[in-house]
Amino acid sequence: MTALDWMLDSEPSIRWQALRDLADASAEVVAAERARVATEGWGARLLALQGDDGQWEGGAYFPARSDDSVDNDLSDDGDHSDDEGQPWTATAYSLLLLRDLGVEPRSDQVCRAVALVKDHCRWEEGGQPFFTGEVEPCINGMTVALGAYFDQDVDGVVARLLGEQLEDGGWNCWAEHGSVRSSFATTINVLEGLLARERASGGSAESIAARRRGEEYLLERKLFRRKSTGEVVDPAWLQFSFPTRWHYDVLRALEYFRAAGDPPDQRVDEAIHLLRSQQQPDGTWLLENTHPGDVHFTLEDGDGRPSRWNTLRALRVLSWYGQSAG
Repeated sequence: MTALDWMLDSEPSIRWQALRDLADASAEVVAAERARVATEGWGARLLALQGDDGQWEGGAYFPARSDDSVDNDLSDDGDHSDDEGQPWTATAYSLLLLRDLGVEPRSDQVCRAVALVKDHCRWEEGGQPFFTGEVEPCINGMTVALGAYFDQDVDGVVARLLGEQLEDGGWNCWAEHGSVRSSFATTINVLEGLLARERASGGSAESIAARRRGEEYLLERKLFRRKSTGEVVDPAWLQFSFPTRWHYDVLRALEYFRAAGDPPDQRVDEAIHLLRSQQQPDGTWLLENTHPGDVHFTLEDGDGRPSRWNTLRALRVLSWYGQSAG
C-alpha cells in the first residue's frame, strides 16, 4: 500500500484532503467526500459534543470546569506557563479542529453550530462575544482564521492585530507587558488568520503588507533559527505535531507558505531538507511532540507511530515545493 492509498483508506476528513491535494480528483468527487465530514467520523462526533449553550465544554478558551489556576497567558517564547498542557476541549480549539478536518462551513450542521457560538459564547478574559476577539494576538489570530473560515465578521479583530505588529515584523502576546521581540507561535497564528481573511474577503493593502512583513520575520530566521546567532530556537520545532493547537513547528510554517501560494523562497530550503529527512522508508511521516492536555478524542495512534495527518501535510508541502522546482 502506498502512502496515498493509506491516506485514502481512512476517514472522510483525511480522505477528501488527500483527494484534493494529492490525487488530482475531480471537484465533484472532492466535494462529495468533504460533505461527509459533518455527518460521519470525527467531524460528526465533534459537532455532536457542542453543548446546548452553544459552547464546547461550557467555555470559549477553557472548559467551564477547568481549574482556575490554569494560566491563559503565553510566555515570551510563545509557550504556556503550564508545562502539563491545557485542555483542548473548549469552543476555540473545537472550532479549530473542525477547520483542520475541513468540515464544509456552509453545511446546515455547521451553520447551526456557528450561529450558536456567535450568539452565546463569550471570552473568559473580558466577556467579549467570540468573534469580536479578546486581547491576546495569538488568540485573536485564531479568531480571525475561524471567522474567515466560518463566514463571520472579524474586521475589528484584524484592525486590532494590524496595530499590534512589532517593529521586527511579527507579533507577541506579551507585547502589552513590554516585550518588543516577536514570538514565532504568535506570529504564525496571526499570519494564518490574515491569510484566511484575505482569501475570504480580498483583504486590504494594509493587511497584505502586514502579512508580508510577518512572513519576512519567519523567512529571515529560516523558519526555526535565531537571526542573531543562527542557532535553532527550540529543538521541539523540528518535530511535527498534529493538531498544532497554538504551537509552532517547522511543518506548520511550511504549510502556511504552501497555503499562501507563492513560489518557495530559497530561505525555506533548509526547512524542506529537514522535512524530507524525516520521511520514513515506507513513505510516511511520524506523529511527534503531541501537545499535552485533555482532548475530546484521539485522532491517531500516538507519538512515534505513522501519522496520516503529518504524511498528508508533508506530501502536499513537498508537492508545492517540487512544482516550483520543476
